[in-house]
Amino acid sequence: MPLERVRILLGVCGGIAAYKAAELVRRLRDAGADVRVVMTENAMRFVGATTFQALSGNPVRSSLWDESAEAAMGHIELARWAEQILIAPASADFMARVVHGRANDLLSTLVLATAAPVSIAPAMNQQMWANTATQDNVSLLRNRGIRVIPPASGSQACGEVGEGRMPEAEALVSALADSCAPRVLDGIRVMVSAGPTYEDIDPVRFIGNRSSGRMGFAVAIAAAQAGAKVTLVSGPVSLPTPPGVERVNVRSARQMRDAVLRISVDSDIFISAAAVGDYRVQASSAIKLKKTGAPLVLELVQNPDILAEVAASQEPPFLVGFAAETNDVERYARDKLERKNLDMIAANQVGPELGFEGSENALLLLWQGGSEDLGRGDKKMLARTLIERVATRYRLKAEKGFKA
Repeated sequence: MPLERVRILLGVCGGIAAYKAAELVRRLRDAGADVRVVMTENAMRFVGATTFQALSGNPVRSSLWDESAEAAMGHIELARWAEQILIAPASADFMARVVHGRANDLLSTLVLATAAPVSIAPAMNQQMWANTATQDNVSLLRNRGIRVIPPASGSQACGEVGEGRMPEAEALVSALADSCAPRVLDGIRVMVSAGPTYEDIDPVRFIGNRSSGRMGFAVAIAAAQAGAKVTLVSGPVSLPTPPGVERVNVRSARQMRDAVLRISVDSDIFISAAAVGDYRVQASSAIKLKKTGAPLVLELVQNPDILAEVAASQEPPFLVGFAAETNDVERYARDKLERKNLDMIAANQVGPELGFEGSENALLLLWQGGSEDLGRGDKKMLARTLIERVATRYRLKAEKGFKA
């Protein structure tokens, strides 16, 4: 079954539809899922926490200040635990708070802190659902990679009739099962590189770039959710290690090269999402350089081309490169695809609020004889689509032996 042993965090918001969430917990457990429930303060006015604890077999959480949780950091603990998050029912207020990045209770904080796919099942008065503000929020949530399951239509507790009813439990379980990432890379060994590299000038200063590592980490998460055994080679970033992923930390381009070449021998797929510095200082200083009033001249030498080295190895893995460009994106990416003998390349234009440092990206996939524009969207959403496409091309190459 698709939900067998899947760790699902069910968020329950305030509203009369909260009573339906009790049946939803039972149905999810019948499908084999491990369920934990987080309630908002208003939800507890409609249904008691004891009900959900009895049905789920797990303690119910409702507060950010839970001293029984791991180091009193319950939101981080739960965010790491969850493989899927479903908010049902989701109130108009909750959706608005998520749109604005609010984190003023446990449930909204979890949505910000998780790397797991998030699904929302709205339930509200039909006029509230039809309101332009609500519909705008729905569009924004979907654009950020959150799945919004449309409400059902019918009679409502307020006496009105229309769209806004929370879907029945069986429909939500079916929708969640469909949204679970297919294990298209089950048992496949995937290496992902992510983040920047830093090249020291002296013990204080370095040459680096603006890569946040978010895209590479999102790819590693998506690969792990697709069943792959993932090794993440990361430059210096302030991101937590994704669940189920082995992480290798490096700083410089040469350190990344050594790690990648070592791990590539046992990898089936290598997705090179790191922004590796092209140059390093010829000779870094052992002591801090002082200002002298004269211009400082640094002699730079080229760093090794990691992806090209892996491609030139005797039995290279399936190779996916990234090309971050500010202009002529497709032309430069296509040249890199052919020059480095890659199986696929993900080209993205970098700029204000896109690519480096941002939460969104825009990817154009290229391979020999084909292309697909994935458009602009949340990096997590794009990563899941990228992994699906990589899995398809990888299987075709394995089956037919051609350069994908």
